[in-house]
Amino acid sequence: MTGAVNLPAAATWGRLQTFLAVHETGSVRAAAESLHVTPPAISAAISSLETALGTTLFSKAGRGIVPTDAGETFAGYARRLLGLLEEAAGAVHDPDRGRVRIGAVATAAEYVLPHLIASFAEAHPQVELSVSVLPRDELFSLAADHAVDVVLAGRPPRGSGLVTRATHANHLVVVGRPGIDASPLTVPWLLTAVGSGTRDTARSLLTRLQAAPPLLTMGTAGAAVAAAREGLGVTLVHEASAAEALASGDLTTYAVTGTPLDRPWHLTTADQPTAATRLFLGHVCDPELVGPAAFHTRSRPQG
Repeated sequence: MTGAVNLPAAATWGRLQTFLAVHETGSVRAAAESLHVTPPAISAAISSLETALGTTLFSKAGRGIVPTDAGETFAGYARRLLGLLEEAAGAVHDPDRGRVRIGAVATAAEYVLPHLIASFAEAHPQVELSVSVLPRDELFSLAADHAVDVVLAGRPPRGSGLVTRATHANHLVVVGRPGIDASPLTVPWLLTAVGSGTRDTARSLLTRLQAAPPLLTMGTAGAAVAAAREGLGVTLVHEASAAEALASGDLTTYAVTGTPLDRPWHLTTADQPTAATRLFLGHVCDPELVGPAAFHTRSRPQG
């Protein structure tokens, strides 16, 4: 297969979206259903890209298809191209009429973000806001591909090219129902879902302490807190997610070596955030606008 076609002309927004739909679903039919087009239209779009690239992007595997090595490579570029195009679509507008795509881990989306975006939306009603709630690693990948403008999660990975713009104090504590007489390192530990940073931290803590309690995966922080209230065990959670139960006395903190853990929230962006993103960051870092929920700007970028 030779690349006789101009790739910039062939790699339209629609074809890149089509390619990624096939890449993610592993099926022409499934991609067609997700995009509300016919399977022949999907096949034609893929064929146009393959001709322009001069290589095959997918190969058959059983009843589906899988990306070739070239397809996997092209997928990374396609995600970044679409991310940049979507970013550009918002960046060309004045900040007050732009777009901010926010990504947040589940706990932050539930306990930290609502007040911030409510305040910002009231002050800037013309800014289009969207929120994606995903595991930490997926969010940082999206940010690196310019598919989200700002991430609210823990520290970005080193070498990611992402920049921490501001932080907010946060601690992880071990909580359980009052009256547990046994050592908290021997009762069941209630964990969040696989891919959660809190889960990884809890397991690392137990490894460092050479403890091997029974483990029970509950999924979300809210589910873990609810299970702890019912006496199923203890859980390592962000303070905010257990604040109500701690205040009511339904839960209490337990002393475990190494806790509480200092795990500040980070607001992270790409190297050059859009004007609307900078407007959002300025708002949520202003204590006169959001009160004690305000983030604090950093003097040295991280990531």
